[in-house]
Parts: sequence; structure tokens; C-alpha cells
Amino acid sequence: MDSLQRVRNTVLGKPIDHLACQPMLMQFAARHSQMPYIDYTRDGRKMAEAQLRVWRDFDIDVLLTCSDPAREVIDIAGDGSIEWFENQGPAIQESRAALADKTRLKEFRLPSLDPAGRMYDRIRAIEMMRREAGQEVSIVGWVEGPLALAAELRGINHIMTDFFDDPEFAHDLLHFCADVAILYADAQIAAGVDTIGMSDAAASMQGPILYKRFVHGEQMRVYRHIKENHPEVLTRSHMCGKTTLLGAAMSELPVDIYEIDFPSDLAKMKSQLGDRVISGNISTITDMLEGTPTQVYEAVARCHAVCGKYFIVNCGCEVPPASPYENLRAMVRYSREH
Repeated sequence: MDSLQRVRNTVLGKPIDHLACQPMLMQFAARHSQMPYIDYTRDGRKMAEAQLRVWRDFDIDVLLTCSDPAREVIDIAGDGSIEWFENQGPAIQESRAALADKTRLKEFRLPSLDPAGRMYDRIRAIEMMRREAGQEVSIVGWVEGPLALAAELRGINHIMTDFFDDPEFAHDLLHFCADVAILYADAQIAAGVDTIGMSDAAASMQGPILYKRFVHGEQMRVYRHIKENHPEVLTRSHMCGKTTLLGAAMSELPVDIYEIDFPSDLAKMKSQLGDRVISGNISTITDMLEGTPTQVYEAVARCHAVCGKYFIVNCGCEVPPASPYENLRAMVRYSREH
């Protein structure tokens, strides 16, 4: 069975005769359920409630479990570097980064997935989603990629200079972060997800040389682990931003679905990824937030024309929470008509 057919069979638990529509709805989902985003991030039951509501109300083809970059960080190193906000995700304060002192890495251990921790809270959300939705819809689990988690623990500016100033430390940190991703992916698969998304958006800030030298191998390790130990589970690469120059190396990864953000050149990415399933490339700003339903529909059509049947309707990054409902409905309508 090829990747496309596996994606189709997983979207709704059975073959379907239209494009899948899998928009990344996080703050949008919380807003639709009239809950503060801080509640969505801190309570897996609230996340599940909001995801189930947008699934039912907008007829989309996914339940998504990503929410913020601080789950793994807090369970590894505590919340000293985290700033919380009422209606946006928690942010990492680099001035208080957990690894401001690099020697602290030697003290870090893999998280225990304690039921009181933030990583387990996502597992709780997955279990609730699967209970409520059964096999009717794809549930996407979520892990921080090696570079993403390294940047969250060390600080984005520090890790980028570590590649030059202390490459041995950078390798050690990325290896540890990949081990965390493997642990967390296994736990979410056991809880009921059929797809694992790995977010490594910071990689879009690298050129192909540094990406291949430091990050690519650790991403490969995570994806290979999933493929070898959970062959029934789809893998999903989320590297938002401009990744056009990384496309050739990305194509080597055992990934089923590539989320391609709108700054990337879709035609070039398609030429490098070949017959791999591409999700996204619709602008989150000029189309989803500021555009009209007609503009959104036409934007989806342009992406579909480039990708052909190997396409999932999506933006490639989060749909802004203030996006008009009719714009999201235009995405869904295109998917149902093609």
C-alpha cells in the first residue's frame, strides 16, 4: 500500500473519495469553544473538548494535539523559563533558559511521564478524543523535534551559535532531545493516535549544510524508530517557515506527510519530494486571516494543481484564531468537491 492510500485510509478510518482537509487549529479551536487559551494548554480535557467541537462543527478530517512548546521543557527542567499568558501559548524566556548553563545537560534525564506532568496531559487528551470519536477521524499526536526542543531548552540564539562555538555540546543536546521525542511518540501511539507529527520549525532558520550536519540525522532517528516499531502509524513533518533549500535532505526522511508552509516554494518542494503527500502552503495571513472565501478557495486550487492527488488541504502552519469562519469553510468545501 503506497503512502497516499495509507493517508486516505487513515483520515476517516476508511477509504474516502475526496481530498482530506486537515487544518492546524489550536487558538482557533479554543476561541470557537469560548475558552481562554491558557485553559486549552493546561487541561487536556479542555483541548479534547475544543478539538472535538471544531471537528464536528466544521467537518474537518483531523483532531490535533499540538498546543505549545513548553510541555517537554517543563517535565525535563521545570517551569523556570516559562512565561504564561491568558490567550496565547506559553513562551520560553531565553534569558531564563533551562540550559543557560550548558553543564546542566549532564543532569537531565528522560521524562517519567508522570500523570501530574504536562506531557501526560496530552496523553489524557488523546485518550478522550479516541473515546469520543472512535475511528471516525485521524488523531495526530505531537512531539517537539530535536532542534525545536534544543532551542526551547537552550534558547534559540544560543543553540544557533553553539553549532559553531561548541559543536560537541550541540550534538549531545540534539541527541538527548531526539530520545525525548522517541519516548513521547511511543506513549502517544499507545494512547491511540494514528499519526505522529514532529515539529522542528527552527530548522527553517538553518541552511542545508548545518541542517544536514546537526539536525537531519537526529530527525531520521526519530522517524525510523516510529517506522520500525509502529509501521501502522503515519509520520508527519512540521517544519514551518521557508524550507525550500532543505527539500532535498527532507526527502530522505521516512515521512508520510510533509506540512509545507506558505513561504516555501511549493513547486520546488514538490519536485524534490516527488510522490510524497504534501499538506499546506496556503497563506495563513493573506488568505486565511485577511482574504475572502473565494480567495481561500482559489489558493487551495493553486496548491492542488501543483501537488495533484498527493495533497492534503491545509495552511502548513496554525490557522490564525481571528480567521473568518467562512474562510475555513471554503477550505473544507474545496476538499469535499475534489
